[in-house]
Amino acid sequence: MTVAAGIVGTLAIPAYAFAPGSQGPQFGTTAETSLTKAQAQSVEVTDDVVAAQASKDTFSVTTGEEIRAAEEAEAARLAAEAEMASYAAAYSGLSADELAANPVYGSADPSSVYAVAQQYLGVPYVYGGATPAGFDCSGLVKYVYAQFGINLPHSSSAQGAAGTQIPESQAVPGDLVVMSGHIGFYAGNGQILHAPYEGTVVRIQPIWTSDYWIVRI
Repeated sequence: MTVAAGIVGTLAIPAYAFAPGSQGPQFGTTAETSLTKAQAQSVEVTDDVVAAQASKDTFSVTTGEEIRAAEEAEAARLAAEAEMASYAAAYSGLSADELAANPVYGSADPSSVYAVAQQYLGVPYVYGGATPAGFDCSGLVKYVYAQFGINLPHSSSAQGAAGTQIPESQAVPGDLVVMSGHIGFYAGNGQILHAPYEGTVVRIQPIWTSDYWIVRI
């Protein structure tokens, strides 16, 4: 009888690696656990959800040039207000509207109108002015005609539309010379009596353009 000699070893299995009953269904991995371990994400969206529009944030930048322009515009506005306040304080007579209600003269024939307009030669130009303290172009026309009981609007285009256009060949001193954005009195010999622009005074000078027409009130 032969006996085989050998070494019998014992393998120690950690208790946490295998335990009786750990293979039962109650110890199995659920679907939720599998997703958690896999770090999966699941999002449910209902049928009535509308996709949101994605947009980039926008912003605007004000440049130094724009700031300076705004400051200059504000300074000009304040200067104009100060000028008008000074202008208003410089005249205490009747306004054009008041004169139109209480006219000084009778018939507004062109020669009579021109004679009155000549009284204001040398009056300074003031934007928005309509008294002898200062005139703009339509303010001069308004003030002169007001003294004849004719209350014209303070607008060159509206004044031009208030009369009847006549041929240039029929123009006499006292008729109106009308052009885009400007108006004055015809002074004869191709000249105009008017309040030109800021920094000037009411004066007579040659008409500088052919783009004008003559209106008689």
